[in-house]
Parts: sequence; structure tokens; C-alpha cells
Amino acid sequence: MAEKHKESILIIDDEAMVRNVLCQLLCDKYFCIAAETAEDALAILEEKTFDLIISDIDLGRTNGIELIPKVFESSPDTVVVMISGKQTIESAIDAMRVGAFDYIKKPFDLDYVEIAVRRALDHHYLLTAKRRYENHLEELVKQRTDELHYLAYHDALTDLPNRILFEDRLFQAFVQARQNRQKIAVLFLSLDRFKIISDTLGHIPGFKLLQEVAERLKRCVGENSTIARFEGDEFALLLTQIKNAKEVVEIVEKIVEEINFPFSIDRNKLFTTASIGVGFFPEDGDDIQTLLKNTGVALSRVKAQGGNSYQFFTPEMNLSVLKRLSLENDLRYALERNEFEVYFQPKLDIHTRQIVGMEALVRWNHPKSGIVSPHDFIPLAEETGLIVPLGEWVLRNACLQNKKWQNDGLKFLPMSVNVSPRQLETPNLSEIVAEILAETKMDASYLELEVTESSIMSDPECAVKMLNDLKKIGIRISIDDFGTGYSSLSYLKHLPIDVLKIDRAFVQDLASNADDAALVMTIITLAHHLRLKVVAEGVETEDQLRYLHLLKCDEWQGFLYSKPVSADRFIKLLADENQIAAQDLMKDQ
Repeated sequence: MAEKHKESILIIDDEAMVRNVLCQLLCDKYFCIAAETAEDALAILEEKTFDLIISDIDLGRTNGIELIPKVFESSPDTVVVMISGKQTIESAIDAMRVGAFDYIKKPFDLDYVEIAVRRALDHHYLLTAKRRYENHLEELVKQRTDELHYLAYHDALTDLPNRILFEDRLFQAFVQARQNRQKIAVLFLSLDRFKIISDTLGHIPGFKLLQEVAERLKRCVGENSTIARFEGDEFALLLTQIKNAKEVVEIVEKIVEEINFPFSIDRNKLFTTASIGVGFFPEDGDDIQTLLKNTGVALSRVKAQGGNSYQFFTPEMNLSVLKRLSLENDLRYALERNEFEVYFQPKLDIHTRQIVGMEALVRWNHPKSGIVSPHDFIPLAEETGLIVPLGEWVLRNACLQNKKWQNDGLKFLPMSVNVSPRQLETPNLSEIVAEILAETKMDASYLELEVTESSIMSDPECAVKMLNDLKKIGIRISIDDFGTGYSSLSYLKHLPIDVLKIDRAFVQDLASNADDAALVMTIITLAHHLRLKVVAEGVETEDQLRYLHLLKCDEWQGFLYSKPVSADRFIKLLADENQIAAQDLMKDQ
């Protein structure tokens, strides 16, 4: 039997790594030859024609776009696919105007490259067939022009309008609204946790999820509205001829309900929520850019508050955003400038009121603003990803300080350090912790890592694996802010944890609220049945402490004894405790 003919591909790129990757990816299925420059490629083309050419745009003296006409002179049926690191639609349009069939951005997804190559080769066969029918050439050229026009103004994944077309329709809506004194509403929608879904399941299920979201959005608005996909997981909606805000609220709540309903993707049931920002013309912007900017501000506010909600723009948000941008900029340099400091808050035994542990907490000494509240910079660090290096810094310096105290002959105390949700997603977190313990020479038995209930329940299977890896090092695991998340108490038995920390929200009204008292009692009882230690945080009054004692809580921390203090102040607390203990001993004698 004759061997099946292999389609031929010429790969042109001045980066050896790109050439090698593409050759390795495609050589099993296709006959591939690689060239470094346009001149080398033209020399090869004098000897052989190819079904497909994959070429970089930037090739030196002769770029990829200049090469395309020369390819077509000798081989009009060859299909050309351009690759480039440029991220603008103009680059794609320039390439397609001179005959490129497709345009792939660097860095590229290998699965998408294979799909693009197969589509391009299929197009090659189509071109070959078309040349047999010269009488249809004019119609086919028109069709190709329409396709290029469509690609320039639509999102290839969802077939929705892209940002360019959205802004064009928004401009037309502005003109009509001004003439007729009508309202316009613009909505920005971002999927919560989309990156986690995409990273966990892969890009293809992520793409399918975006397509499903697009279909659900279409069900929520009328035909006169425009739905667009901007980039990533962000969508935009243009609602025209709006009568009042109530009408928009009804649409937004319908969207929220649609997105909250589970998605079925490749036999997986996926749950996600949406953050939505809303802006109105003319109140929130009398020109396109101002309205889009303010709508984006509203979206950012929703995301900063945890998502799964919507927010109308208010002028006060601009001031908040400017302050936030300034804080974010300063935060990026704070580590380099040694502006952070580790504070320590004592943990006390419920019976003896003796210090039996401590929690390490980060404080930011801003050079102009003074001490910045963790409530202001921790969520910002989490959102920007700066929480990962910051968290490592806190862990390292807290371990160094505790080990120094141990070397100085002070009381050996276990120490807890918070681990953020972003840190918990770090694949090599257990290795990082092990390296810090080895570097600081602190015994793992004196380290306890605190993770929030919500960070565990966002992806329980991955969290359990990570916690098990951490437990193997010899450290203890604590669930912080317990009771504020959405896990079931029965799920606790599946978690490799040692300690539950009852959130201060339940401790605050413990002495006056029967429901809080009942909940705290339930948590303590269940934890003890599971052989877990219970720590109450936020204890501020003797009444609260008395109730916790009656409910058999194990340990507590809070302002009743001490707020978080610097390392020097913490030593003084230990010294004062030793002095009191010595006085008590003398009385007993």
C-alpha cells in the first residue's frame, strides 16, 4: 500500500526555540522544514512549494508581511499563518490584508496551534479546489473580505462583538441618546474564580465555559442590546433606551441568577459567580472613555469586596480608586524598602491565663502615612499577587525571631502564621515552608500555619492535598475565622487540621446573644470530639472570657490581654508574666 502523502509546512522564525517547538509539535503528522530568515525561506521556496507557511512577522531585513506577496508569486495556493508577539488587532489586520489566513499570538497555546494548522491546511485544499473554478473567483474574494471584516470586529471564541465594535455601537448610541434625551447603561461583567477553573481543568473547558456564559447573557437582554467580549473572562453589555435604574437592576439580577446556575462542561459541573459594574449615560460619563472608565471603577469595587455582586458607579469611587492606585504603587516597593515589620499577639491558656503561644502578624510602616491597616493592604496584596512574596517574607522573619528567642533562653512557644488563599494555590508551598524552616533552623513542631475556611472550601481536593504535604513536614494546621465560610461541620473530619479558631464575630456577642453562644458551644464540642484544639480570637471583655471558660474553649487571644505588639514589646509581656509567676510562687511559700 502506498504511503499516505504528508502535507508540507515551512516554518520561518528567527528564534531557534520557536522553530524547534513548532517542528517537534508538527513533524509527526506533517513534513516540516525550518528557516531562520525570509531570505533563507525564499531560497527554499525556489526549490519546493509548501501547503502551509508559518511565519513570524519580525524577521529582520524582510519581515513576514513583506514575504507573503513573494510567496504567492510562486505558489498562489500556499496558505500563510502569521505568528507574532504583538497583541494589537492592527497587526492581525495588516497580516490578513496581504493574504495571511490566520494570526497566532505569542506566547501561544500548543493546542490552539494544532487546531490553527489543521484549519489552515483544510483551507489550502479549499484554495486548490477553488482554482479549478475560475468563474467563482470574484464571489470567493468577496466572501474572504467579509470574513476578514468579521474577524476584525468580533471575538473568535464567542462570536460576540469585540471591544472595537462595542465602542462603535456605544458611539452610535450616544448620538441617538443625546438627540432623544434617553439613558444608556453600560455593564462590565467579570467571572469570579475563572482563573482557578481554567488552571485546574485546562484552557479548553475554560473556553467552553466562556461560550456558555455568552449564550446565557443573550437570554438576559433584548435584541436591541449589545453583548461583547473584551478579553479573558470580561464581558460588556450596552443597554439602550433605558427608562430608569430599576429596569437595569432587574436585568442585572437576572444575569446574576443565570451565572449562579451550575454549568455542565465536559461532564463536569462547574460553579461560578459574577462581579458586575454598572455605569449610566449621562450621569456617570458624558463621553465614551469617561463612561467606560467609571464603569470599570464600579467593577473593581465589586471584585475588591469579594465578587458575586453588582455595584453602580458613584463619584466617591474615583477618590477611592486614586487612593488605591497610590497604595498599590507604594506596596510594590515596600518589601524592597524594608517597610514591613512582624508583630506578635499572645495566645493564652483558658484556665491559667499563661502565654502558651503567639500569632505572627504583618504591619506596614508607610514612610508618609504611618501604620497602614492590614484591612487596607492585605486584600490589595492578595489581588495583585504581591501576597505571595510578602507571605514568604513574614514566615521567614517570624521564624527567625522565634528561633532567636529560643536561642536566648526565652520560653519556647509555638507560633502561628497566616497563609493567604493565593499562597495556598502555590504548587510548591510545602517546599517553600520546608526551606524556610531549614534556613532559620526552627523546629517544625513550633510552627502552625493558619488558613481560612473559605480558601479551603474554594477547592477542597487541592487544599486537602496541600495541607497533607504541609503536615508531612511536621507543622500544625489551623483553620482561621471558622464559622464565617460555607463549609459543613461534617467536612472537618476530612481535613488534616489540628486547631479551629473561632471568628471574633461570634465571640463579640457571646455573652449577650444566645444564638452565638449556642454556635460557639457547638463548634467547641464538635472540635473536641474530633480531637482538635479550639482557640477563640477577639476576646475583649471578662464576660466573653468567662463564657469561653464555661464552654471549655482551650485558648484565647485578644485585646483583653494584649493587642499585636512589636518583638521588643512581646519580650516585655513574657518578662512581666515571669515576674508575676515568681511573686505568686513566693506567696505560696
